[in-house]
Amino acid sequence: MSKAIMIQGTGSNVGKSMLVAGLCRAALRRGLSVAPFKPQNMSNNAAVTSDGGEIGRAQALQALACKLPTTVHMNPVLLKPETDVGAQVVVQGKRLTTAKARDYAKLKPQLMTSVLESFNHLKSQHDLVIVEGAGSPAEVNLRAGDIANMGFAQASNTPVILAGDIDRGGVIAQIVGTQAVISPEDASLVKGFMINKFRGDPSLFDDGYQLIQDTTKWPGFGVLPYFSDAWKLPAEDALDLKGSETTGDIHIVCLGLSRIANFDDLDPLAQEPDVRLTMLRAGQPIPADATLVIIPGSKSTIGDLAFLRAQGWDIDLQAHLRRGGHVLGICGGYQMLGAKISDPDGIEGPAGDTKGLGFLNVETLMTPNKSLTEVNAKHASSGIDFTGYEIHIGRTDGPDRARAFASVNNRPEGAASESGKIQGSYLHGMFRDDAFRAAFLASLGAKATDASYDQTVETTLDSLADHIEEHLDVEGIFAAAR
Repeated sequence: MSKAIMIQGTGSNVGKSMLVAGLCRAALRRGLSVAPFKPQNMSNNAAVTSDGGEIGRAQALQALACKLPTTVHMNPVLLKPETDVGAQVVVQGKRLTTAKARDYAKLKPQLMTSVLESFNHLKSQHDLVIVEGAGSPAEVNLRAGDIANMGFAQASNTPVILAGDIDRGGVIAQIVGTQAVISPEDASLVKGFMINKFRGDPSLFDDGYQLIQDTTKWPGFGVLPYFSDAWKLPAEDALDLKGSETTGDIHIVCLGLSRIANFDDLDPLAQEPDVRLTMLRAGQPIPADATLVIIPGSKSTIGDLAFLRAQGWDIDLQAHLRRGGHVLGICGGYQMLGAKISDPDGIEGPAGDTKGLGFLNVETLMTPNKSLTEVNAKHASSGIDFTGYEIHIGRTDGPDRARAFASVNNRPEGAASESGKIQGSYLHGMFRDDAFRAAFLASLGAKATDASYDQTVETTLDSLADHIEEHLDVEGIFAAAR
């Protein structure tokens, strides 16, 4: 009979996604058919699924840990923030609507149907489903209509293990306080707790660990030391993008847009010893020694174009190009590089035209239909075949498209300036391909490592599972599943 266990956290960014990925790999190595599930995720870092939809990037990594193709059922509700108060609502891989936070609360009851449908689909296919919560169950002001934490756990009768983050401090209060504020009915679903991200000698926390057990009457499943290789796995949150600390031959700078999306393009670059990768934050100028500036994807191209200008990066880009630097725009960044972005239907805000950066002789027309597909492409300048994916709205055309970045199904994709130093493409994920990454870096004067990026991720997932097996009661966690 299929079983499930849910990992909830005492707050956001306590390491739930990493814990689920490691537990998935540990279950797989026990010979179990295991799948990840997250009822609701809020992220602009999405992955294109094998069944033609999109899910949060963290669930794609967890699927990799399970050695499964991705499916929309692994993350049936995905919220993609477009403004500070509103987000696009994606249900089972397809856009449903755009809603403000208050309006979204009214949608939740009908979304629970899709959530349970996807969950039961996975349970019917696998021995074990490992569920990841969102935020914290201690946010009891959001409990009514909840589909992400205890609301889902109650509706699906799924046991819960609570993870606390000792690295941020106050972990005793995190766990004891969670029990204090949630209802007795919700607390009865919690089968125990674990401590994550401990630095130093775990035995120093023995008294605190015992205090939590004595106070809550919940058993502990262990204290997990900080996993030092976590940076080798794709980042889930833009806040985790800190660049690299190497002193490589070339300096690649990525503009930290306010609605940055699908930034997994950067993970492989951060692991290259010849590359120094900098994530530029608001208010920071583009460094004069930058070899390449990447304008990444964005969930709100027009809004982030205004943000880019507000930082003065448009002026910095002009200076960067005068110094002979290179610029690569990916997806929304590609759209920004053109002369104009037309949004006649007001998809991203008020209807009308917005002046682009004008670095490429192309224009973009925003359309409601989203391109959502995995692609095989050939890089125009090197002739290297590579894989990537498209996840965007809008069509881009103009004279500079005659100098394509790549070809897809023998059709030109992307554009380049006459000098070739300014390039734009809709293709995400290109740098995961080792041969393409090596060719691209060679064109900038750098040598790529011989290591395979995908193999590095695989090895790191195995190391994560080993780490979890060594320090947590994995058998007890799986035994708590129901």
